[in-house]
Amino acid sequence: MNKVILITGASSGIGRAIGEYLSQKGFIVYGTSRNPERVQHPVFPLLTLDVRDATSIKQAVAEITGREGRLDVLVNNAGVGITGPLEEIPTPEIRNTFETNLFGPIEVMKAVLPQMRSQKAGLIINITSIAGYMGLPYRSVYSASKGALELITEALRMEVKHFGIRVANVAPGDFATNIAAGRYHAPLVKGSAYEVPYGTTLEMMNTHVDSGSDPVKMAEAVHAIITDPNPRIHYKVGAFLQKFSIVLKRALPDKMYEKMLMKHYKL
Repeated sequence: MNKVILITGASSGIGRAIGEYLSQKGFIVYGTSRNPERVQHPVFPLLTLDVRDATSIKQAVAEITGREGRLDVLVNNAGVGITGPLEEIPTPEIRNTFETNLFGPIEVMKAVLPQMRSQKAGLIINITSIAGYMGLPYRSVYSASKGALELITEALRMEVKHFGIRVANVAPGDFATNIAAGRYHAPLVKGSAYEVPYGTTLEMMNTHVDSGSDPVKMAEAVHAIITDPNPRIHYKVGAFLQKFSIVLKRALPDKMYEKMLMKHYKL
């Protein structure tokens, strides 16, 4: 039986790449978007869903289970980027990031778990970030939201294992997507104490995304997890140095690691 897969945030970038790849592999794929009508020629069906709206989540899940009678895999991909000096990021933008990157994925998991428990089988894959393993300058809010989802994944995995439900996460590094264009950037304020270092870091971050890896690598990683009967908890996908930075954080003294990061970001 072909697995039924739900991918949130599937209108572009990593989510779309995952959906197209899995469709080609014969899976029954449903994607979601806040505005699916804007997507031209989608390869798989796109349902309306905003992870900040519990009603839209329940409606999308009900539509899939009503059509297919089951839901085998959730790929929790929807998310937003955010940059800026913590002191200068408006609090509503911080709250929106956590609503989208943490509380939204939690609500989607809550919505699919009853169906998966009734099936006595299911798989949840949370898309986090390598940035979630460390506090990065001018990415504090993003790092915190993705790091929190990593820990939620670890805990939920133990809670639902005896129901036959598997849980894993995939942490991407920089990929060539449109995330930088959709990311909230705290404005560069003329005369601000952060003007020069934040401007330098922002330019560096955008360059990394523009020269990032092909999103199909994320699709291949997700496919490998789906076809693995006993997936690991954590997966990292990205350039060697990005993945190695996690190893260094575990191995190096805190101050040495901090010094290394500050040198990298020219701070």
